[in-house]
Amino acid sequence: MDGENFSSLMEFHLLGITNNPEIKATMFTIVLVVYLIILVANLGMIILIRLDPQLQTPMYFFLSHLSFCDLGYSTAIGPKMLVDLFANSKSIPFLGCALQFFTFCIFEDSECLLLAVMAFDRYKTISNPLLYTVDMSGRMCYALMAGVYLVGMVDALIHTTLTFRLCFCGSNEVNHFFCDLPPLFLLSCSDIQLNELVLFTVFGFIELSTISGVLVSYCYIILSVLKIDSAEGKFKAFSTCTSHLTAVAIFQGIVLFMYFRPTSSYSLDQDKMTSLFYIFLIPMLNPLIYSLRNKDVKEALQKLKNKILL
Repeated sequence: MDGENFSSLMEFHLLGITNNPEIKATMFTIVLVVYLIILVANLGMIILIRLDPQLQTPMYFFLSHLSFCDLGYSTAIGPKMLVDLFANSKSIPFLGCALQFFTFCIFEDSECLLLAVMAFDRYKTISNPLLYTVDMSGRMCYALMAGVYLVGMVDALIHTTLTFRLCFCGSNEVNHFFCDLPPLFLLSCSDIQLNELVLFTVFGFIELSTISGVLVSYCYIILSVLKIDSAEGKFKAFSTCTSHLTAVAIFQGIVLFMYFRPTSSYSLDQDKMTSLFYIFLIPMLNPLIYSLRNKDVKEALQKLKNKILL
């Protein structure tokens, strides 16, 4: 094995988001500020939900895990990207690349499934509020979350194993700011038909299950809301769903665009911009969407603020 092939197997070289020195400082500042907001907002949401008794309900239990997933996949990418913006060497070890993708994939898949679970939770809340605490018991909530993380880990393990068993015998330059499937597929000199088939099948099943679960849940929600007599009651019921629908639409739209295309249609420069959006903007927007439109969260935040100031 020659030196070039050996090097390509030992490490990858991430080309990053930009090589333009004139905008690196601006990009670093923007990403750093956004990442700090992600840390503060999502950690704050998790802590607030754990501390406030009013928020000890299944809905906020799932919301805290949504913040955990947002925090997880943005942290898998963010710190390394910030370092690489000014690093002389943007290399990442072969195993480090595999670990980065594996971590990212777990949290991304888990968030995808969690959004469907949250839709089911909204359906239970609106359709039969008197039995809500019985139907969505603590045991049920923990079982649902265990299933979400288990499926996320299995899917991440499948894709990571298949991808990093490929032969990378040419260039080791990854035209991206993190280790993702599309740019790695383009570097491989192995046949990637199996990888693409598994990606479309396994991840496609997760996406189909998620989208179907959300649609079915909201069909039942609409039927339940139509049975409410007062206009105020209908508005209140629908208002509890708008934040979730916004999060689902943004997340699913970007994921479908990123991963459900043939390799021949990949445009890595365009994909890098899209990746920036869902790796940094979605984790920043989710806690803001849920807190700004949620009366309980705002009240809990105000109570915590008053305790701190006293």
